[in-house]
Amino acid sequence: MKSMKQIKQQAQAGFTLIELMIVVAIIGILAAVAIPAYSEYTLKAKAAAAISAADSIKTAIAVCVQENAGDFTKCDIGASGSPVKPFAKTKEVSGITFAKDSDGTLTLTITELGKGAAAGDTIAMKPTGLDGSTSNVTWTNTPSNTSNPVWVAAVTKNNPGT
Repeated sequence: MKSMKQIKQQAQAGFTLIELMIVVAIIGILAAVAIPAYSEYTLKAKAAAAISAADSIKTAIAVCVQENAGDFTKCDIGASGSPVKPFAKTKEVSGITFAKDSDGTLTLTITELGKGAAAGDTIAMKPTGLDGSTSNVTWTNTPSNTSNPVWVAAVTKNNPGT
């Protein structure tokens, strides 16, 4: 006959198969919810980093254009004699161009950032207020790839009027 001590040791031998299956199911459900949320979070963070990478260029162009009475042509990025310094590539942005002959739009060429933001896609940043009509310069961001609403929302979230 087994003593009470032996019965207690036998009862605490380990987990049953059903307990292990329940734990695996719970982990699977959590992963199914967490992975898409994490992907969206990282895409939003990369979009914010890409946009902020252009902040110093945007400020320098705004000051340059206002000091030159609205003349965009004197404010080319990295050109000889231009006060706008060259752009150093970042993990998110491979280059920036400036439409000095038209409306002053900055175009960021992005690297592969994730779903909805492929390498070579662009973010157009169009200024308003550089003509001297106001003391405030605002920039409206527009992504070239609009297939992912999370990407579009992350890029346009700080646009004027939104």
